[in-house]
Amino acid sequence: MCVVVHLATIIYAVQGGLSAAEILGRTRGNASWLAFYSLFVIAAAIHAPIGLRTVLGEWLRWRGIWREVFLIFFAYTLLWFGLQAVIGVFA
Repeated sequence: MCVVVHLATIIYAVQGGLSAAEILGRTRGNASWLAFYSLFVIAAAIHAPIGLRTVLGEWLRWRGIWREVFLIFFAYTLLWFGLQAVIGVFA
């Protein structure tokens, strides 16, 4: 659902001729957008490693503890950078 809302927002903004500064002006300090994009980042940080786990196992035959360690690191990295971006945009 987050992807649909995100894409619809982008399409609306682009068709409306909004600049990046205008978009930031509308989202900065808005608690609703902060909550939405925080949830979006958390969902992506959970979803992406699950899919990558399957790809690594099926395509590269990478299994075992080091794959799991890598995926945990990957998930936390996505979460860290994603939330930093959210905070940077909305704070």
